[in-house]
Amino acid sequence: MSYVLALDQGTTSSRAILFDEAGAIAAGSQHEFQQHYPQAGWVEHDPMEILTSQMSCAVEALGKVGARPRDVAAIGITNQRETTIVWERATGKPIHPAIVWQDRRTAAQCEALEAQGAGETVSAKTGLVLDPYFSATKVAWILDHVPGARAQAERGELAFGTVDSWLVWHLTSGQRHVMDVTNASRTLLFNIVKGAWDAELLKLFDVPPSLLPEVVWSSQRVGEVTTTLGLGGIPIAGIAGDQQAALFGQLCWGKGEAKNTYGTGCFLLQNVGTEFVRSRHRLITTVAASAGQRLEYALEGSIFIGGAVVQWLRDNLRIIGASAEVEALAAGVPNAGGVVFVPAFVGLGAPHWDAHAAGMLIGLRRDTQPGHIARAALEAIAYQVADVLEAVHSETGTPLEALRVDGGAAVNDLLMQFQADVLGVPVVRPRVTETTALGAAYLAGLAVGFWAGPEDLRAKRQGDVRFEPRMSTEERKTRRAEWQRAVERAKGWTA
Repeated sequence: MSYVLALDQGTTSSRAILFDEAGAIAAGSQHEFQQHYPQAGWVEHDPMEILTSQMSCAVEALGKVGARPRDVAAIGITNQRETTIVWERATGKPIHPAIVWQDRRTAAQCEALEAQGAGETVSAKTGLVLDPYFSATKVAWILDHVPGARAQAERGELAFGTVDSWLVWHLTSGQRHVMDVTNASRTLLFNIVKGAWDAELLKLFDVPPSLLPEVVWSSQRVGEVTTTLGLGGIPIAGIAGDQQAALFGQLCWGKGEAKNTYGTGCFLLQNVGTEFVRSRHRLITTVAASAGQRLEYALEGSIFIGGAVVQWLRDNLRIIGASAEVEALAAGVPNAGGVVFVPAFVGLGAPHWDAHAAGMLIGLRRDTQPGHIARAALEAIAYQVADVLEAVHSETGTPLEALRVDGGAAVNDLLMQFQADVLGVPVVRPRVTETTALGAAYLAGLAVGFWAGPEDLRAKRQGDVRFEPRMSTEERKTRRAEWQRAVERAKGWTA
């Protein structure tokens, strides 16, 4: 066996990456898929497009190195986490488009539950906040708005899952209906203290238990791919939500270690060990992926719009033709020229949690150029990360020695340098920035013995790039204050 295959199903694209025994990328393939916006604040995907794009990537990745299924020791799956799919057990067909984690249609339901005093119960059991970001209210919405769906659910004819569940179901021809513990911890239905689905939460959100998958560990053989998909016989042995996979791929296995992933959104996670802790500053407590098949936890700050702001520059403003062009455009000006960009397109996540905040672009003048807007967009990503890290620091009381980074936007040197500047701590980028996929591969490879153990993986890590902060303390404080004023205006904005 020469490789481990990671299926990395993200919010805007599906990817497949083959990793060799050294943890290096041997081959990969990626396909973007369509985003659907039926109404303001709604975001949907076609589940069948998710499936077909992911399978195409997997076959293409194997083809690039001439690998056959027998050359692959295991498959690891990582996925956009809270995105919700409900399908028919008999046919495997979805009854409604996938409701994406960014979707805000259930904000009023969350607010009503909060007003009823449910927030404390939810937080104590799940480590989460009542927000449409998570899966439970999305499931209930589908059951209430698709004709006959709730009756079907009560008869046990429907299945619910996050994207990992959807992929495993089809990879195994419906033989396995599972969800790993990290994805389960994002549903508002899973008690992360007890490690089980919670009857009180199911009743609160009006979700029938018959919909639920079996919860499995992140590093565990759960089934084999059927022979009809070109990957026949390969064991599926690793599953983790994208951010937990990235935390594992960054080797943040010890209490206090942290990483930030720059994807469609940005997600900062810090490992807090095996004891459940609740945040005092509106961060999320979530289950971390572990090779040891035990409950471990992380504090998480979730930023809804990270790299997606670059896509917005490309697709909406059209000031760049491809996302990779943003760095050169932003580098063409010495600074943002007084422009401040708050990309609250779908509200604000941690630590603000304002579902009604609106995006804001201010400081425009007659001499403002596209480069200023591009630079302000990149700076907005870094400022949001700084807000979350400040909240994490307030929880732990221990300053971070360095921030490990990964994800698509982590290859942008201008952004990484500015991130170090506004944080005042070094930013460390690994040689392999696809650590989300790498984490899924690690989890799968460890489960089947492809790698001997965690220390074997640590020994293979090399080639990190380090960005040291250059900005003065006074300038950092001034810039952060400007950003905070803009955020407060975005939070108070009404159309």
